[in-house]
Amino acid sequence: MINFPTIKKSIVKSVNTLFEGDNIQDLIVIENTKKDFEGDLTLVVFSLLKLSKKSPEKTAEFIGNYLLENENYFEDFNVVKGFLNLKIKQKYWLTFFKGWLEEDNYGFVTIPTGELYMVEYSSPNTNKPLHLGHLRNIFLGDSVVSLLKAAGHKVVKTQIINDRGIHICKSMVAWQKFGNGETPMSSNLKGDHLVGKYYVIFDKVYKQEIKDLIESGITEKEAKLKAPILIEAQKMLLLWENEDSKVRALWEKMNEWVYSGFDKTYKDLNVKFDHLYYESETYRLGKQVVQQGVENGVFYLKEDSSIWSSFTNDNLDDKLLVRSDGTSVYMTQDIGTAVQRYNDYPNLSGIIYTVGNEQNHHFKVLFNILKKLNYNWASNCFHLSYGMVELPEGKMKSREGTVVDADELLNSVINEAKSLTSERGFLEELSEKEILDICKKIGNSGLKYFLLKVDPKKKMSFNPKETIDLSGHTGPFIQYTFVRIKSLLNKYEDLNSEFSIENLKLNPKELEVLKWISNFSDVLAQSAKELSPYLLANYLYSLVKSYNSFYQDHPIITEKEDALRNFRIQMSKLVAEIIEKGMKILGIEMPERM
Repeated sequence: MINFPTIKKSIVKSVNTLFEGDNIQDLIVIENTKKDFEGDLTLVVFSLLKLSKKSPEKTAEFIGNYLLENENYFEDFNVVKGFLNLKIKQKYWLTFFKGWLEEDNYGFVTIPTGELYMVEYSSPNTNKPLHLGHLRNIFLGDSVVSLLKAAGHKVVKTQIINDRGIHICKSMVAWQKFGNGETPMSSNLKGDHLVGKYYVIFDKVYKQEIKDLIESGITEKEAKLKAPILIEAQKMLLLWENEDSKVRALWEKMNEWVYSGFDKTYKDLNVKFDHLYYESETYRLGKQVVQQGVENGVFYLKEDSSIWSSFTNDNLDDKLLVRSDGTSVYMTQDIGTAVQRYNDYPNLSGIIYTVGNEQNHHFKVLFNILKKLNYNWASNCFHLSYGMVELPEGKMKSREGTVVDADELLNSVINEAKSLTSERGFLEELSEKEILDICKKIGNSGLKYFLLKVDPKKKMSFNPKETIDLSGHTGPFIQYTFVRIKSLLNKYEDLNSEFSIENLKLNPKELEVLKWISNFSDVLAQSAKELSPYLLANYLYSLVKSYNSFYQDHPIITEKEDALRNFRIQMSKLVAEIIEKGMKILGIEMPERM
């Protein structure tokens, strides 16, 4: 929505003058004119028909003619059924533009709301390295944090490290049996890659044992439960929960390898967290809360001593919370983590869980359980669900080793950027360090923008060859436009040159750029409200396309008319600022050269 309060007030005042009735302003709906129609603002008149006693078209024409005669803002209108499309005079666009130039941080909420949100994202398991799926999660969560801050909120960035459980024990058992003391140093592998290697080995051995057991005459279902290596992992998990010193020592050693690997990847991604939670700690509180729930009649015990939550009245299956052997499940630690977070931050306005849509049911059950436990903040927990990232050849599977490793992917896009820049030959006089810095910014831009430009609710297919293209719908395309603008501005001495709006005539392409600029604050607000960075990503692309169309057809520095040249300089300057700030929200840095 174009944020022109004065113009909107004039429309409301005119409609109030034309029609009699109570609370007429509540019936007035003003929208941006859709791109297929001519106009800037659209008044939807259907809700006014009872007052006008006319058809939608006649009502719209009646209001439109009145506005042209009595308000100075409008130069024309057209009617499409019950929609009155109003065209704003150029001098008001220029007036608005001058106002935007004077704002210290145009588009951002500068008065704090006083609300505090926690955003959980990444939250990896310590049995494998980060992969492509994690990257969509990380980029989505990190940009949502920045959007909430742009909306005036305070934010705590957090993750839950899933550092315990049967999947962790699988890697540990495989390393014990087949590792021969291998370490990150001896193998020259990042720690998370090394541990992930043994998670894959476990799965291969497990499948072979199942095959052997089936051939010995038992069913596949029985074989899956009786495979010796799985039984070893289950025993190890029980020993871990009973704090066996040897198991704990192995667990700590292998986890440290993984944390070291994660830290390097996060550093390469320029991602930092404010508060880390560990499942190995929060599961204890979860078990306490669950036990209290049993005592209070919220949960029930089965004969085998396992603890369950009943969902008979909610059309859901009952949920296991603690196994019969006393070991906990994911749900247990998620309950404990939620409680711990509100203990740590009692003034939280809400928690946003950035987790793939494969866990939709899990979070529906979790939030339901928290409500059963009468936590008054349970309704402020929100699952930011997103679609899975698939490869052209299909779904990724960690245990089978068919994932796209995050580190390898980062290196590949940086190498693509190196090839791109070397072909163009614009960086030859720079040092290797300077070239690498630029290539990292270009490569990361291609990757982040590609994963963020799609509605998070949608499943997406990833093709790395499409991420870096200076003429496509990509991050590097937006970066390239920014670099062109900065290069142009560097050639002009007086970047703060004034211009008079009197007698200044804008061409349609200049006006189109101003209209895109005008939408920035509303796009930020909507993106933050809907937790949808893709709205901002696509807006920036549209702004850049509009600016490029203007740039190709009209001179800027060489424009002979002073007022028009200075206007174009100021417009270019503001476009560059919006690009830089908007891309920063998406976690993307701007290079100085390309």
